[in-house]
Amino acid sequence: MTRTLRAAISVAGAVALSLSLGACSSDADQATNSGTSAAQAGQVKIGLLLPESKTTRYEKFDRPYIEAKIKELAPGAQIDYYNAAESPTTQQQQVNTALAKGDKVLILDAVDSKSIQSSVQKANAAGVKVVAYDRLAQGPVDSYVSYDNKKVGQLQGQALLDALGGKAQSGVIVMHNGSPTDPNAAEFKAGAHSVLDGKVKIGKEYDTPNWDPNNANQQMSGAIAALGKDNIVGVYSANDGLAAGISTALKAAGLSVPLTGQDAQLDAIQRILIGTQTITVMKPYKPEADIAATMAVDFAQGKPLTKDLVPTTVTSGSGNKVPANLLTPIVVDKSNIGDTVVKQGLYTVNEICTPTYEAACQQAGLK
Repeated sequence: MTRTLRAAISVAGAVALSLSLGACSSDADQATNSGTSAAQAGQVKIGLLLPESKTTRYEKFDRPYIEAKIKELAPGAQIDYYNAAESPTTQQQQVNTALAKGDKVLILDAVDSKSIQSSVQKANAAGVKVVAYDRLAQGPVDSYVSYDNKKVGQLQGQALLDALGGKAQSGVIVMHNGSPTDPNAAEFKAGAHSVLDGKVKIGKEYDTPNWDPNNANQQMSGAIAALGKDNIVGVYSANDGLAAGISTALKAAGLSVPLTGQDAQLDAIQRILIGTQTITVMKPYKPEADIAATMAVDFAQGKPLTKDLVPTTVTSGSGNKVPANLLTPIVVDKSNIGDTVVKQGLYTVNEICTPTYEAACQQAGLK
């Protein structure tokens, strides 16, 4: 082999080796970039902690809406879901689990706003952001989205007064204010009292732990026995779950009086149609869920919350100032079911107007 040929082969080999190394380098770069992208996607780790499932809204609306919005904003997001089944202790354990899993943001609807404070503080110490959802937990919460809950109570109280008309002073009302561990219940109560006090006589007033419809049923039955059914002219119920238990007690006593509610549950809409419940207060779930999801993703991605996302500030029971977004609730009665729950996609007419309620639906213009 000539010296010239050997030199040519050497050069060719060097070029081939260089190309081979370059290709390997390119493959390695692609793998590194792919890993980086995966890591960035994995950084959006969000824990969703809801309080219970007796109230139909959480599993039917809140959870799917929140999860869908998170996935829309961050397709690679990891969402860890927990439901506390009304147990403050369980929810505290679930926060610990979420932190151990590496969740960087918690969307938290507290079972008990006071007892969860230590968990919120633990999250804060770990650098984990907490979005208080629907109920304002105590402790160093980073943001809060809900409805104007005092306004909810005011709307309920005014609707009850309107339904009573001239009968407002002819007897007494019974008040069912909801769970004492739920900070929203205190606001509903305060709002209702601001409208009702001095205009009606309150014969009995109850708190109902865990928003339990069975307890509300027993409380109402006790009130009827104590006050006499002919003396009761109306019932304030803070939500539709309680109203379900209350309406059963009223029916058993042969008593038909105005009854309020909240949450626009399907059974409540059907009771409104047949006249065993007067109104419910609708708090559209999707806007609230979308805002919470947006807050969580922004936090997870290290973005500051914009002013339109948190236009106001509230003070928690522990004295913390929290950036907040408070939405406006809507009163639903027989006259506007189509323009509210149906139009906003909560339920279809077919879901509402089952055979039992078909005649009432026709009278209300839903058929």
